Amino acid sequence: MAQPAPAGAPWPSRPVRIVVPFGLGGSADVAARFLADPLTQALGQPVVIENRPGAGAVIGTDVVAKAAPDGHTLLLMSNTHTANETLIPHRPYALLRDLVPVAAINIAFHVLAVHPSLGVTTVPALIAKAKAAPGTLDYASSGPGTPYHIASEVFAALAGIRLNHIPFRGSNEARTALLAGQVPIMFDAIPTMREQITGGRLVGLGTTGPQRSPLLPEVPTVVESLPGFEASIWLGLMAPAGTPPAVIERVHAEVGRILAAGPARDAMARGGAEPMPMSVAGFGEFLRRDVERQREWIRMAKIELS
Repeated sequence: MAQPAPAGAPWPSRPVRIVVPFGLGGSADVAARFLADPLTQALGQPVVIENRPGAGAVIGTDVVAKAAPDGHTLLLMSNTHTANETLIPHRPYALLRDLVPVAAINIAFHVLAVHPSLGVTTVPALIAKAKAAPGTLDYASSGPGTPYHIASEVFAALAGIRLNHIPFRGSNEARTALLAGQVPIMFDAIPTMREQITGGRLVGLGTTGPQRSPLLPEVPTVVESLPGFEASIWLGLMAPAGTPPAVIERVHAEVGRILAAGPARDAMARGGAEPMPMSVAGFGEFLRRDVERQREWIRMAKIELS
């Protein structure tokens, strides 16, 4: 373990690591690697990405919670973390006690897609089919406690239907099963599903934002048929509690500058994401509200991790 920098030492005095508590290739990993090079140039020290997946993001998050609070370790986090505050009560850390907000990054919405063999082309038709045969329809997710799992369960609860959860070890495995027709229903990232939907291999029933997605403008929103439903995945940076405020403000400013530039805006748009510009304090308030919102959804949908 790296030793904390001496008091008064310039920051950063050595490489800065961003711990990603998820596997390679996911949205969090992609975002961290996108930030790494421009942050390296801005800070004058290498910014390295360390993937530490496992236990629903708990393993990597605990690494950061226990790291020296000197600004040389950051956490790339998502709404998986705010959900875990309710879903995993016996975590070795508390998100809002042991970590502090640094910067919000972006938000993206999902698409509800089904295999053509299911024989439905709209959200109301899916709900009707599920009600006609309770508990017989399966849905895939990238794993228990992920935003896609929670979106599916909240959807089912609001629609008054029962669906069977078939978890996989990541979105790639779940998507493969959906495309093969082994599991007929799945919430997934819009950019990933776009080609499959426009090519007819899957049917897009609805996107999960408040407005239609420019990437799939012909697909209605779920909320058009199911009032009150919205689901997303968002990303942000946190640091160990006790990290100097000056360091947090510096990272916040640099991340904001990177995300406001043309290349980042274009990359986010291609990925179906939108920036979430907010102050450090604003991000902290956002996190507190999202912990409560996730708690309400999880209790309403009676979601539990087996």
